[in-house]
Amino acid sequence: MSSCCSAKPGPQNRGPEGFPSPESLPVAIIGGGPVGLAAAAHLLERGLKPVVFEAGPSVGTAPLDWGHVHTFSPWRYNVDRACRTLLERHGWTVPDADAFPTGRELVEGYLAPLAALPEMAGRLRLNTLVTGVARQRAGKVRDAGRERQPFEVRFQAEGKEDRLLVQAVLVATGTWGHPNPAGASGLPAIGERQAADRIRYGMSDVLGDERGRYAGKRVLVVGSGHSAVGTLIDLASLAEQAPGTTVLWVARSADLTRAYGGGAADQLPERGALGQRLRHLVESGAIELLAPFSVDEIRRGADGSLQVMSLEGRMAEADEMVVATGLRPEFSILREVRLDLDPALECPRVLAPLIDPNLHSCGTVRPHGALELQQPDSGLFLAGMTSYGRAPTFLLATGYEQVRSIAAFLAGDMEAARRVELDLPQTGVCSSNRVVAALDAACCTPTTTQDTCCAPKPELAEDAPCCGTADQKVSLPAEPAE
Repeated sequence: MSSCCSAKPGPQNRGPEGFPSPESLPVAIIGGGPVGLAAAAHLLERGLKPVVFEAGPSVGTAPLDWGHVHTFSPWRYNVDRACRTLLERHGWTVPDADAFPTGRELVEGYLAPLAALPEMAGRLRLNTLVTGVARQRAGKVRDAGRERQPFEVRFQAEGKEDRLLVQAVLVATGTWGHPNPAGASGLPAIGERQAADRIRYGMSDVLGDERGRYAGKRVLVVGSGHSAVGTLIDLASLAEQAPGTTVLWVARSADLTRAYGGGAADQLPERGALGQRLRHLVESGAIELLAPFSVDEIRRGADGSLQVMSLEGRMAEADEMVVATGLRPEFSILREVRLDLDPALECPRVLAPLIDPNLHSCGTVRPHGALELQQPDSGLFLAGMTSYGRAPTFLLATGYEQVRSIAAFLAGDMEAARRVELDLPQTGVCSSNRVVAALDAACCTPTTTQDTCCAPKPELAEDAPCCGTADQKVSLPAEPAE
């Protein structure tokens, strides 16, 4: 174990009661994705000692899981400044700045080389699952002396449980691996868990590794966001190649404006082309649309197929389902620390009005940083897609700005923590050079005549339209996606 990661500081680092003084301790980063590694780079730049906990066997495990998906944002907006400085110091050259990487390319061309650098490698703890965070010697209820206690990060690695004392915690775990269910109420549909062997959440690699699962089958896609749109288009292509493949699309609302986009009049031509293509596939009968269709119950047929029942009294039969209804955060490891979350979005309460998808697209979300992201337990921050909770408007570049501000805050540079250093294109980074990957129906830029160029005002999105994760057709989320 390297000294930077030691859970047992020496006597010179101990406070008045014989316990370590918080300022002598490292900073824990939970999550080894793009935003987590960017946080480590900014902390190193500030002379602080980061420790990155990653449950997977490598950095970027989420982007690898959606490795076939292209991001909406090009390389120029997917590389953090501090990370780039570290990499270039060792001879790294950024890939084509205007190319749109897949999740796998993002890891192989950027995150993996970054993790291998001597400055970074010793800071990483792979295959390490964080199981809880608390104030040492202070349960959630205790007030007295709370702010003077370091954080205790409890984790499991190599079959053993251990702890690390840290001065601050950045939670950048993202939302990948926590999909929304098919059920219209936000709960799993009746029978959904029992049908798990026939259900895939997110965006399946329909034309690649998972082709055999869907070829020649009757496939039902749930959702009207961009993961659903991309899956539908891929399945329609598969149907042209594999006889017997049938594609059904169920959407909760009969208003498909957001899915179809603005057509030829769209301010983003690729988005318009995508919407036109989807509409054509529906109107030509290549995709069978059932809307409104609010999934309520899933039953097994005699042959093992699925019978999907709706609240509207409709029924659809399918061999396989793809549920692409977005992602949600998971905060069980933070149960013993104090959080202040918006009741609807499950993001930091102060941040909620800035990112509410009822009001904003990713192009209209204002930059924000440490002051908006810090939780009631001073030194605890939510960052990256984690900080957005259920809001789908996250941009990878926004996550980089978040952690730059947090690092400045922890280093005591309040002027830099408050300063905005976010550089985005006028389109909000939501464009792609690949029509099929440009699933950007809600990302746009503000104009002088309206708050956003998205009309009508979007409903609370089921799925992420911008830059973060595979399920979100981006970087990210998109991170998207960390």
